[in-house]
Amino acid sequence: MQNSVNMYEPPDSVLQEQLDDEANPFAHDPSVEFTATPIWRESIWPAEFVRLLCSPVFAGRGVEHGKGQPVLVIPGFLANDLLMLPMRQWLIRIGYKAHGAHIHWNTDCPNNTARRLTSKVIALHKQTGQKVHLVGHSLGGMLAKSIVQRVPEMIDRVITVGSPFQDTVKAHPSVVGVWDYLISGKGELVGRNLHPSCGSGHCMCDFVHHLLSPEPVDVPQFAIYSRKDGVVDWHSCVEDDPEMNTELTSSHIGLAFHVDAYKALARRLAQTVD
Repeated sequence: MQNSVNMYEPPDSVLQEQLDDEANPFAHDPSVEFTATPIWRESIWPAEFVRLLCSPVFAGRGVEHGKGQPVLVIPGFLANDLLMLPMRQWLIRIGYKAHGAHIHWNTDCPNNTARRLTSKVIALHKQTGQKVHLVGHSLGGMLAKSIVQRVPEMIDRVITVGSPFQDTVKAHPSVVGVWDYLISGKGELVGRNLHPSCGSGHCMCDFVHHLLSPEPVDVPQFAIYSRKDGVVDWHSCVEDDPEMNTELTSSHIGLAFHVDAYKALARRLAQTVD
């Protein structure tokens, strides 16, 4: 009889998971899901970067040019301004005043980062007298989505590049695992300001609210994405209006360096919008 009862007891792994859930109410996030993206494809991004460096597009030829408009370039998760330097240099070459986000490692509380970037947008708007263009790669695009909710009157347009900004973020387990590692407090030098609910659907901060329940704003918002993305599910990276989307064939990291992404950026930045 004892054996028959034990047959219906859950295995130790399930019991431990239940204990973990009780200890951490944020263990399961309804706004984040694992997805089996082919992360091995990310190994091709160095080749995409080399192709960009060898292209006349990188020299500013064959693309639309700007007229000195301010552009704030925001890096993605675990990235920094240095990674986005080629894009900023290229934007300057084609006639824009490109600015870095002053992010050393994008691992801080997203709400804190969005607040700081909003202050930078306000300062740029005052200095130039012009609305600011926002370009964000991956998490950087999600931050841009939060900024435009805060000060829509100061934003000319938003262009997300491989950014999973839709209701449910679907990312490769290894990426979600790094985030979980950081919010557990094990990051030490990075992620020190994170809380257990940071960046999750459990959090009540403005950043999460802006992504899950954005208010309508009169600001054009474009998306550049790739179905070959090895980090996030491309379905999370597209606008509802197909006219606002540009599909490329690229890795996730490579979207920050891809020749076709730069062509799309030049076109969207120069596009006349009502």
